[in-house]
Amino acid sequence: MNYRHIRLPENGDRVTVINGRPSATDQPIVGFVEGDGVGPDVTRASLRIWDAAVCAAYGDKRRVHWAELYMGEKAARLYDGDFFPRETLDAIKQLTVAVKGPLTTPVGGGFRSLNVSLRQTLDLYARVQPVRYYAGVPSPMRHPENVDAVVFRENTEDIYAGLEYESNSADNLMLAEFLRNKLGANFFEGAGLGIKPISETASRRLVRRAIQYALDHDRESVTLVHKGNIMKFTEGAFRRWGYSVAEEEFSESTITEQQLWTEFAGQRPAGKVVIKDRIADIMFQLMLLRPAEFDVIATTNQNGDYLSDALAAQVGGVGIAPGANMSDHVAVFEATHGTAPKYAGMDKVNPGSLMFSGCMMFEHLGWTEVSALIAKAFSSVIAKGQVTYDLARQMEGATELSTSAFADAMIAELGT
Repeated sequence: MNYRHIRLPENGDRVTVINGRPSATDQPIVGFVEGDGVGPDVTRASLRIWDAAVCAAYGDKRRVHWAELYMGEKAARLYDGDFFPRETLDAIKQLTVAVKGPLTTPVGGGFRSLNVSLRQTLDLYARVQPVRYYAGVPSPMRHPENVDAVVFRENTEDIYAGLEYESNSADNLMLAEFLRNKLGANFFEGAGLGIKPISETASRRLVRRAIQYALDHDRESVTLVHKGNIMKFTEGAFRRWGYSVAEEEFSESTITEQQLWTEFAGQRPAGKVVIKDRIADIMFQLMLLRPAEFDVIATTNQNGDYLSDALAAQVGGVGIAPGANMSDHVAVFEATHGTAPKYAGMDKVNPGSLMFSGCMMFEHLGWTEVSALIAKAFSSVIAKGQVTYDLARQMEGATELSTSAFADAMIAELGT
């Protein structure tokens, strides 16, 4: 495929997908998007750390061949103002695996969220965010080590579908008239209106992926988080469809929480994943009080947005929280924080979120040794008090490092 600005490496091989699972050679090509604001700083640091970890794990037997792709402000400069060039989407689909820094998302007006557009255009329906604690990282929790969860957030529907109508616009007035006159709805004049679609198709495939993850990674439970006590035909339907997936497709390997107590006296049988559900607002409380009771979490888009950030705060903040957006064939791993434009180019911010998202990418490829080495090196660097400003201001006696110096410390710890 010919591209206008993208140059794929001459060496290396495209990651293929076989039966829904990635298949990589020892020389995969992986796309990367630098991102906006602090994106270039954290991307440069992360690329150095990833390459060093691959070298530490495999010597010269394996190597990632990086291909720069363009979105956001850098793309606009190259593609005559186009923040979302078609050839980048085509390249991601061709390569099947990419990592990206944060992208500008304006509030109120301007172009639509690039992150949301990317997810919807490529049907990256599962937002996957592991949340775990690393010893020594400042936390507001008394026992942050009890937090070890993986959030599967539906990524294409709910309020993020973009079905929203501005107050007193022509479309708003037409919809308001229909709701009042045809359906008997009652709401204030001049209200902004939004539609919250939650479908059986999207709900089932999200829960299916969460359950399969739990089985593949020997996790104990999958919790369906919803607000079905109030929104019975959207959030409540998500809960119902989630249980149906477990019963219809995973009956040999799952049990319900009710079965756990009525048939097994509260003792989970070996190899079985327990399917349970919790109301969203109660779940926030439980993740503070009894986080060890929850393992894999499957939830709707808005609930997952709130919950994943809240959980990240319990273990050190979004600065070190990884995330991925995944479909059945494409996976994009990204920093979970914003662009922080006031720190752009200052070589200051924590690269941990993107770095650990890269660890997810290596696990996706089956290169688990790389992610294990990075996690071990991170723990050692933190134990020495060598941290970026966001953590240094919360730790006594810490040495504040720049983004690039933190990468240097990580690479030294990796021994390459």
